Amino acid sequence: MPDFEHELVAMGKGHQVIAGVDEAGRGPLAGPVSAAAVILPEGFTHPLLNDSKKLSEKKREQIYEDLMADKSIRWGHSYAEVEEIDEINILKATHAAMARAVKALGEPGVYCLIDGLAVPNFPFGSEGLVKGDGKSLSIAAASIIAKVSRDRKMLEYAQEFPEYSFEKHKGYGTKAHLEALQNHGPTRIHRRSFAPVSQLSLPLD
Repeated sequence: MPDFEHELVAMGKGHQVIAGVDEAGRGPLAGPVSAAAVILPEGFTHPLLNDSKKLSEKKREQIYEDLMADKSIRWGHSYAEVEEIDEINILKATHAAMARAVKALGEPGVYCLIDGLAVPNFPFGSEGLVKGDGKSLSIAAASIIAKVSRDRKMLEYAQEFPEYSFEKHKGYGTKAHLEALQNHGPTRIHRRSFAPVSQLSLPLD
């Protein structure tokens, strides 16, 4: 289970404010990338908080509501929409969304623990923590906010594009999703720069 050790180590190096940063949705063929940054109060605990990928949707929703209700927690969130992903590529768009999420915290001197590899030229002091959402409570909290926010947005798109069943696969390239692409063609929320979408000859809505 994640704990507060990495945050305490960073504080011991002189960083006063530590944020965990994570994203959700780099892999799907449709929809945005969602990024979140979270500053937890020292000593924070939660009995269920863990890497969002290891939790059921019901538990993620419960933890999300708990995080939103706790006024001692500060958080920022940003999307990289499909247009940005296609224009600058998925990796750059993800890093840009992360930077905007951190900026939304309103803490210029914040130091970031970023899930995964270090991000080159990140506009805030930072370090990468591979599989950090299973190690750092701050990153785990960011993973929950990023994931639940994106899932809720994909549920909205499911209403707009019912033939795609986004409520089931959230835009990932499942067999059902690929079949829907073949049968109905890409929508405006499909990533044109991703091969399964770009290879289709059908026009985009």
